[in-house]
Amino acid sequence: MPELPEVETTRRGIAPLLEGKRIKTAIVRQSKLRWPVPRGLARTLSGRKIESVSRRGKYLLINTGNGHLILHLGMSGSLRVIPADTPASPHDHVDIVLQDGQCLRLRDPRRFGSLHWVPPPVEAHPLLRDLGPEPLSDLFDGGYLRDRALGRRSAVKGFIMDSHIVVGVGNIYASESLFLAGIHPQRAAGRIGAERYQRLADSIRQVLAAAIAEGGTSLRDFVQENGNLGYFAQQLRVYGREGAPCLGCGQPVRQRRIGQRSSFFCPRCQH
Repeated sequence: MPELPEVETTRRGIAPLLEGKRIKTAIVRQSKLRWPVPRGLARTLSGRKIESVSRRGKYLLINTGNGHLILHLGMSGSLRVIPADTPASPHDHVDIVLQDGQCLRLRDPRRFGSLHWVPPPVEAHPLLRDLGPEPLSDLFDGGYLRDRALGRRSAVKGFIMDSHIVVGVGNIYASESLFLAGIHPQRAAGRIGAERYQRLADSIRQVLAAAIAEGGTSLRDFVQENGNLGYFAQQLRVYGREGAPCLGCGQPVRQRRIGQRSSFFCPRCQH
């Protein structure tokens, strides 16, 4: 599933092509996504100006001044800005057509993505209102993690993947961040000290920033908005490397199921 780096990569690609443009109409070929596409979308959007394209967690927010489109890419969704007369493929479900002859096209083979129209304030929408801080913001640091972890017996990996704690730390990035911080993914969240949590917060920032710089991680479906692959997979230190030597000590990397997700770690470097 596209996580924060993949969604931010998409945002950076489409924002310059959308901001300041006016919407002509919307074409909905398939309304049955994860949630139904709002009825009357063409009428709602016609004539509106796109003021900004931002991101909150894994959601893209297209601001038209008096309302937002909230987009989620699901498991296999992608967005491209292309000429509006480009023939649609079977999985091209929604076009936001611009007055300049271009369109924002949502492609989603598995149809786990979603598109919502939301009046202000957008941050009050149920999908957004309970989200934790952005990991690249000033609100996120080791002290914040330590405060939220007090008394928790659950594994730290699941703790940092909880979007109510912090957004955007998906499975791949959690494994990579914990390795950099030297913390075992099964260690109880409440049994980690403030200094180690600061190291973990710094590692999360480092991993996510590097992934954004490389355009995300393409392990299955994700491609950038221009169709290119994300290249962060070439920098993975533990994820997907079960049995390979640890880049720090040479011990074989192990894999274990933690919270129903595959977790990769070094038994010597992480404790």
